Amino acid sequence: MSARQPAAAPSIHRRAVITWLAVYPTITAVLGLLGPTTAHLPLVLRTLILTVIVVPIAAYVFIPLLMKANAALVRR
Repeated sequence: MSARQPAAAPSIHRRAVITWLAVYPTITAVLGLLGPTTAHLPLVLRTLILTVIVVPIAAYVFIPLLMKANAALVRR
């Protein structure tokens, strides 16, 4: 009975690309949806609102999905 070896962690460069692939479209979508609504607010407040929405979505949804996709791709 052979135990499956855990996949090696992706390189820092690959993790950076995965993070970018999760963050960029999420920021673009949220800005598209909230941009007109928040345009009158100070930059610091707009950035706070944006990051409160984008960071959890990217960290808990998209990055794990992309990491799984990366692991499947590496296994091929």
